[in-house]
Amino acid sequence: MYDKNTMPTVAVGIITAKAVDIDFHGAFRRTGDGALVSGSVRFENLDSKLDFEPAEDGAVFEVKDVMIGVDFHWQRRENQTFAGALSLLPCADGSITVVNRIGVEDYLRSVISSEMSATSSPELLRAHAVISRSWLLAQIRKNERIADGATAYDACTVTDDEIVRWQDREDHTDFDVCADDHCQRYQGVTRQSTAAVAEAVDATAGIALTDPDSGELADARFSKCCGGVFELFENCWEPVHHSYLTVRSDAPDALVYPDLRYESRARAWIEASPEAFCNTADESVLSQVLNNYDRESIDFYRWTVRYGVEELSDLVRERTGIDFGTITDLVAVERGTSGRIVRLRITGTKRSMIIGKELEIRHALSRSHLRSSAFVVDRDGDDFVLRGAGWGHGVGLCQIGAAVMAEKGYGWREILAHYFPGAELKKIY
Repeated sequence: MYDKNTMPTVAVGIITAKAVDIDFHGAFRRTGDGALVSGSVRFENLDSKLDFEPAEDGAVFEVKDVMIGVDFHWQRRENQTFAGALSLLPCADGSITVVNRIGVEDYLRSVISSEMSATSSPELLRAHAVISRSWLLAQIRKNERIADGATAYDACTVTDDEIVRWQDREDHTDFDVCADDHCQRYQGVTRQSTAAVAEAVDATAGIALTDPDSGELADARFSKCCGGVFELFENCWEPVHHSYLTVRSDAPDALVYPDLRYESRARAWIEASPEAFCNTADESVLSQVLNNYDRESIDFYRWTVRYGVEELSDLVRERTGIDFGTITDLVAVERGTSGRIVRLRITGTKRSMIIGKELEIRHALSRSHLRSSAFVVDRDGDDFVLRGAGWGHGVGLCQIGAAVMAEKGYGWREILAHYFPGAELKKIY
């Protein structure tokens, strides 16, 4: 646990590329020889690590052509500007990894503005500041424990009949977290923080959710839209149960919900549009939570995707690297508490195989990522029709649901208690 008087720093991976173009706005001092650097510099073919610290107040660095939304439908490149220190790490393949080192609270000011609109309601901003801080520090602490010999689960299991894979921040070894949706969106000072964001971060500074059982930092997850019922952590990542990440309904009566692990109940739930905090089309609420590129498509609570059989067969072969032949069936073998498919059997004319977990399924069935793995499958002639619910993994805080709660007058502590029941709030530094 952190000393109450010590604010931790975080190392954020921004981009990896063969050559990196950086504009230094203001003077930076290179560690080692003390040389001052400013202006536009191209870095390539590095032999060793380079570190730079700001040499004057207000100095920032701009990284060109940063890819955001990797593999999602909003994927694009943009120039991004960062405060704090800069490290350039040479990779074995000759590429360079750009890492930004910055204080956690300054990092959070960007994350809250990048993950959502900086104009979100104050209660939602405070709730999100706490969960983003909790998640970040929990990941750093997890790394420390693994370095000390704690269990590190294998994130990929492959047999002749099954591939089970999940993605988490353990994928990163040269920095604490990445800057994209794989971890938390972090776009530096490019995504300018508003006074409301700064106030939310300052008002909750050093406060994090903790596990009531162990006293450890809570692994506080969040996604865009749960679809009406929460998912369990272990159905998306390593086989560890957290008591504060449990099944509930995203509604005022949170303890009333269907058991969506059963196929017939999952189908009835997904094909209906039950009342839930996250079941909203209120543009004033959505504009608070979703940035412009997130609102390019707003079919998040319930959605439909249609594939021709040839299109689906080509897609699955391209995305998985496995030739199933012509796809003949998609069958949910195991569902989680939110109706999300944990293990999906794909059957084709050449082979049949189970894939999981939820992100692997979403990756296999879309050229970006399917909205979620909570879907049912129907055939319409030669077409496969997927009808689904929610956006993201559905574990922990539902951003759209939390935005609606804030609009309805719930305070940030009430929002956190709804999505992380039993977790305790503690000031840890």
